[in-house]
Amino acid sequence: MKHIIITGASRGIGYELAKLLGDEGHQVLALSRNEKPIQDLNHKNINTFSFDICKEGDLERMTNFVSERWSKVDVLINNAGKLLNKPFSEISTQEFEEVYKVNVFGVAEITRRLLPFMSEGSHVVTVSSMGGIQGSMKFPGLAAYSSSKGAVITLSELLAEEYKDTGIAFNVLALGAVQTEMLEEAFPGYQAPLSAIEMATYIKDFALTANKFYNGKVLQVSSSTP
Repeated sequence: MKHIIITGASRGIGYELAKLLGDEGHQVLALSRNEKPIQDLNHKNINTFSFDICKEGDLERMTNFVSERWSKVDVLINNAGKLLNKPFSEISTQEFEEVYKVNVFGVAEITRRLLPFMSEGSHVVTVSSMGGIQGSMKFPGLAAYSSSKGAVITLSELLAEEYKDTGIAFNVLALGAVQTEMLEEAFPGYQAPLSAIEMATYIKDFALTANKFYNGKVLQVSSSTP
């Protein structure tokens, strides 16, 4: 039984991940701005509260929860993400910053705060996108989103190097198309080959075991374009 934190848990892959891990008997803290979908599960192994990755008070609440209830974190899954689909010429500086606050700065801060509770064998998994992979196909309108997903890949590689002597692993999954609400926002009408539950099952197994095989790696989990 592991202690696992998942961000972006109100819908899609994060929601399915929380259910899968809770059903397996792991202790889960499922975080998202909208806590109601997780609360409605009324699952004995899943804790939740409203959480904005950009708010200091919410980050403090998360840290206090771990300190008082768990004292350790075995797995962190950085799944929360913010999408902006808009022509580059129309994106304001504020809009660009808002994407980076969630997709990069938020990932960095939540990881930084939880590292003191991690030890040898802990695993930080960050969900990125094929749009952040250098040389992959790029799409108009996703300048802020895809560039932020590239930034978080480099961040994870750096953390793996900086913490390599601790036994804590940092890996990234760059996802291709998965049938979620976010995909519909980015590519309206596109039908992805994978469902949220299928991808969540893959990520669950990766988060629980892949730290034994990988550290500082980026795996491209994509069977299609986009």
